[in-house]
Amino acid sequence: MSELVLHKVGPGCTVQDMGRPGQLSVGLSRGGAADTMALIEAAALLDLKAPVAGIEMAGMGLDLSVTAPMRAALTGAVMQASLNGSPVGWNRSLSLAPGDQLRIGAVRSGLYGYVVPAGGIATPPLIGARATHLAAGLGQALAAGDHLPVGEDTAPGLPPMALRPEERFAGGEVRVMPGPQTGLFDAVTRARFHATAFTRSQVGNRQGVRLDHEGAAFASDTKGIASDLIRPGDIQMTGDGTPYILLAECQTMGGYPRIGTVIPADLPRVAQAAPGQVLRPRAISVEEADALWRSDVDLLRAARARVAPLRRDPHDIPDLLSYQLIGGVIRGDEDIA
Repeated sequence: MSELVLHKVGPGCTVQDMGRPGQLSVGLSRGGAADTMALIEAAALLDLKAPVAGIEMAGMGLDLSVTAPMRAALTGAVMQASLNGSPVGWNRSLSLAPGDQLRIGAVRSGLYGYVVPAGGIATPPLIGARATHLAAGLGQALAAGDHLPVGEDTAPGLPPMALRPEERFAGGEVRVMPGPQTGLFDAVTRARFHATAFTRSQVGNRQGVRLDHEGAAFASDTKGIASDLIRPGDIQMTGDGTPYILLAECQTMGGYPRIGTVIPADLPRVAQAAPGQVLRPRAISVEEADALWRSDVDLLRAARARVAPLRRDPHDIPDLLSYQLIGGVIRGDEDIA
């Protein structure tokens, strides 16, 4: 079986897929990629029928090589990248061969970048998925020297493609539907919450992110409420009135009141917001949220419409001058008589 060989690995690099939906009853949150749209976009770039497992990189990347020819896609947060020393653009697919060195450095925008082989990373599944879920003890962070098996590429001859990514790497508006305890916050508090420009805090990880704000805390009439089911997107208000948006690896039960829930379409924007970026909640109804919901199949179909054959940037072609760009040209020192 083909393998990815990891030579240098930044902190927080893990294998991720679309996670484990349907496991809340046994106390396991979905997990999976912090930005599931990145895996969907990778599937579109690679012309796959469904997303496959790849490597999630949190802020810093890795160096890798391959043991057999394969295609791969680079999606999610834009990161510095080079192939055999030459710059490589992001949001594209590329072909790798044994001996090639793919180096992925620091993030340029966003937080979570992804490298996804066309055959998908084929580590043994655990509870129906290959996603690393560190909070649940499923899998572990990647390290230098790891060899990751890769499945078969079903279309190995396809040329490199480029994708126009869905915009989500600079903060911005997030749509919030009512949650189970929304009514326990008075109307003035709810209005102030939805009118506040929050700053994504330095405090955050795959379990959730804190939203910093100026002004008074967000109080609620929720003393003594019982713990109940929570899920990614829920906005919990801690005891000091500070909101946290829960993400992929959140716990499954909680007792903090929830002022609302970020809809699934906007969770990638929350996950990709770097510390210091502004997130603005906008209240929508449950009916509006239902109308905005799209299945992964629909999202993949839409992503395919944003894919086109790659047009190489001349700045990324080190041997540009070796190409005959215009037929019939001559050197300036030639005699044309």
